[in-house]
Amino acid sequence: MKLGGPLFGDASSPELWVAAARKAGYGALWCPVDASASEDVVHAYVKAAEVAGIVIAEVGAWSNPLSPNSDEAAKAIANCQQQLFLADRVGARCCVNISGSRGEQWDGPDLKNLTQETFDMIVEGVRTIIDAVKPTRTYYTLETMPWAYPDSADSYVRLLKAIDRERFAVHYDPVNLVCSPQRWGDTGAMIRDDFEKLGPYIKSCHAKDINLAGRLTVHLDETRPGLGVLDYRTFLRELDKLDPTVPLMIEHLTEEEDYRLSAEYIRSIADEVGVQIR
Repeated sequence: MKLGGPLFGDASSPELWVAAARKAGYGALWCPVDASASEDVVHAYVKAAEVAGIVIAEVGAWSNPLSPNSDEAAKAIANCQQQLFLADRVGARCCVNISGSRGEQWDGPDLKNLTQETFDMIVEGVRTIIDAVKPTRTYYTLETMPWAYPDSADSYVRLLKAIDRERFAVHYDPVNLVCSPQRWGDTGAMIRDDFEKLGPYIKSCHAKDINLAGRLTVHLDETRPGLGVLDYRTFLRELDKLDPTVPLMIEHLTEEEDYRLSAEYIRSIADEVGVQIR
């Protein structure tokens, strides 16, 4: 697998970008350009990544195709198409978004999110995005979420079958699936089941951790890798069975030191279980 995360400091040119990645010890990075980048700029970054052995992991398409505001939903679909096209230009492992929300908060819970009607809307929307772009070098993916489809391996399998597009694949974030005390109590079993069902379709993963608070009713909180209960031994063993270029991207931290400690922890577990991080 390729470990990655955000860069700190000057990464404003392909040379500085690669140097910053090497300093951090990363073999995977988020896309370094936006959709307005010229072909020369895109080519320069892609070439630098190839020479350095860096995988461009993801292009984010963060928006709400399920917005109750029809104008906002249309803008989101257009944004996803634009970002998927960018991902194809740079040869990213995937373009990633969440499915969205039927509520006012674009990434929040809503009573309609986990309904058949919304499932059908996701199928139609993803087909519209992929069919408009027709990518050949990348995949459109939906990040797993606790309160929106795909909210489990089983619902992701249903989406893969229903959407029925070769260029639709899986973005895996196990922490987002730890949405109950039952899953929190045995994350290893959840991860093994997820990889059994989704493994061949996984194009990129997120790395973080999770704790269950001791107050009613249920409060689950993200934390830095190594400070929670996520079974990283199982996670890394399962990842190691996939394509060796699959990225594992550390996210949702604010300080450079926290990213350094997260990478250090993940590498220590990889060494313990005999998994190579490239």
